[in-house]
Amino acid sequence: VQLQASGGGLVQAGGSLRLSCAASVSVDDVGWYRQAPGKQRDLVARITRDGMTNYADFVAGRFTISRDNAKNTVDLQMNSLKPEDTAVYYCSALVPMGWGSRRPYWGQGTLVTVSS
Repeated sequence: VQLQASGGGLVQAGGSLRLSCAASVSVDDVGWYRQAPGKQRDLVARITRDGMTNYADFVAGRFTISRDNAKNTVDLQMNSLKPEDTAVYYCSALVPMGWGSRRPYWGQGTLVTVSS
């Protein structure tokens, strides 16, 4: 199972970026997380296979998570970016393993830098 995160880069405050997480297999819940230097990894947004979403308070209204189950991709549209959004962003997916069990997998991370 592989998760490939992409779309990070350098953007000015107020700008937008779109991150994409591509899975090599069909996955269930997918979450985008972020980790700034010296800080813990935090959940940013999560989406279930059926499309139910939840967001961290610090991104609600600015970020939108979506998925395309046919392509095994989950995107994170980030608008109105702030310098404090600077972090490495990771995607994580729950992969069905059979017999009702699921296992989490992580992508490699993509760096988002927001300049003031």
